[in-house]
Amino acid sequence: MPGADLAGSVAVVTGASGRLGTLWCATLLDAGADVMALDLVEPGEDGLGPRTAGAGRYLPFTADVTDRRSLEHALDACLDRLGPPTILVNNAGIDSPPTRDQGSWLFGDIPEELSAIVLDVNALGVLRVCQVFGSHMAQRRTGTIVNIGSLYGGLAPYPPLYDHLDLDPPFLKPPAYGMSKAGVAALTRYLAALWGPKGVRVNTLSPGGVLGDQDPQFKKKFSGRVPLGRMAYPEDLTGPLLFLVSDMSRYVTGQEMLVDGGYSCW
Repeated sequence: MPGADLAGSVAVVTGASGRLGTLWCATLLDAGADVMALDLVEPGEDGLGPRTAGAGRYLPFTADVTDRRSLEHALDACLDRLGPPTILVNNAGIDSPPTRDQGSWLFGDIPEELSAIVLDVNALGVLRVCQVFGSHMAQRRTGTIVNIGSLYGGLAPYPPLYDHLDLDPPFLKPPAYGMSKAGVAALTRYLAALWGPKGVRVNTLSPGGVLGDQDPQFKKKFSGRVPLGRMAYPEDLTGPLLFLVSDMSRYVTGQEMLVDGGYSCW
């Protein structure tokens, strides 16, 4: 992408083994950044695709966003092997798509432990990573952070999208998921104000309805609520990421960019 030359940058991506995590890593590598890929199990290179000329170095590393000590070890390894981080993509998170294996509950019966782990990973995990890596950026007075949010951080799930599923009780999108993503957007604004004077920009990138292995009825119903008439292809997200991490957005901070095909404009 013109204007998104990241040569000389060192990027850290959490949740790097996931579908979007792999996408973020490949996008940053192809733009020339060196990438430290963090996940619970050391990420491999499957799904990254062939590297383009000028692609950056790839460093997989095991770390847990619920364990601050492991994040501190990751920062030490980054400094030792790649250099000071200049880009941080907070992608690690837990989602709960509707499946019979995971069961379903009435709102009042949702197990507290399920909500607690979602909040610990999706919200507190982002906070921990920012405390470790973001604080280092602020000390060096340079860097850009992109926190991965969600359409459901600002909008309630639309129940008819799920009413065709044969589940009893009917499927409910876990409330802790939206709570966590709303918290990520709030943390973005907080850190943008705190670290703006130190040269660190912080924004949220919130995808909406990324095409995957959803069932055909869900895909049809979701696409019917999108002005552009379809779900997002993963590659639709690469341009927004590169915009937010590069100098193309050098005067943008504290913002949430919704990449949802217009879903939220109704």
